[in-house]
Amino acid sequence: MEVKTIASFECGIIEKEYQLVGQSITANFPKGFPDAAIKVQMDFERRMDEIANSKSKQVLFSPYMSNGIFATYFASLEVDELNEIPDGMMGLELPLMKYAKICCSNRTIDQGYSKLFAWMGENGYKQNQFNDSCPIEIFYLENGAKEEVVEILIPIH
Repeated sequence: MEVKTIASFECGIIEKEYQLVGQSITANFPKGFPDAAIKVQMDFERRMDEIANSKSKQVLFSPYMSNGIFATYFASLEVDELNEIPDGMMGLELPLMKYAKICCSNRTIDQGYSKLFAWMGENGYKQNQFNDSCPIEIFYLENGAKEEVVEILIPIH
């Protein structure tokens, strides 16, 4: 009998833009992670009901930026418009971008990154590291689940 896993590791390309509202944390990188990411996500989950115009409270978007010394990591929801931003949160508008994408889980995220970067190399894609883009982790939340679906998006050119 075959055991099914939620980490399919299927790679592909999508083109998407995002409007997000959420909170962020900045910490030493890599020493402060994943603890800093977990902290901001848990803090944000307690406040996500404050975002009135979210598309779904079951999909957590975590764009991030890192320079190898420190990283800023977000916990946010996708919104229809950036017109209602609760105190202590910020709105992010990520422009239309082409992303390499992989589906994994919160337990296999390290494997997901390794497989996605290998796939990108095999297919001639390079990460876009310019100011108009950033990687995104998308978590599909399930109450009480120990393992959840995660998509990793890496901007490419």
